Amino acid sequence: MDKAIAATRTAVSPQEALIYVMVTLSAVDREMTDRELRKIGDIVNTLPIFGGFDTDRLIHVAEACGAITREADGLHEVLTVIATALPKKLHETAYALAVEVAAADLHVEQEELRFLELLRDVLDVDGLTAAAIERGARARYRTL
Repeated sequence: MDKAIAATRTAVSPQEALIYVMVTLSAVDREMTDRELRKIGDIVNTLPIFGGFDTDRLIHVAEACGAITREADGLHEVLTVIATALPKKLHETAYALAVEVAAADLHVEQEELRFLELLRDVLDVDGLTAAAIERGARARYRTL
């Protein structure tokens, strides 16, 4: 394993872990759409959880996440990094951010649904809470 990647894993902040969630969701279907990328940028620039985060680091954090996912068993590894870095009180937030990015391009791929399922499991987000988060996203992104 690359020393830079190993160092990144041990030093992942909760904010970076939330970015890992969004980047991984966006990349899991092998196509990061412009809408998804804009949504990630908007979230990082506007949500209070990212207060104090240096937005100039967003690309570096996304690249570090990508480096992990490209390894053998990378998806499992990134989920472990996320679960380790996030305090329990941010588990629902992480799931909500993933759903928000998934909904951004108005179509959710099977790979994205599978990642959401894995994320729910690793973060222990209960089914009722997950359903409420998903319903809220459907309401926000509905079109005529």
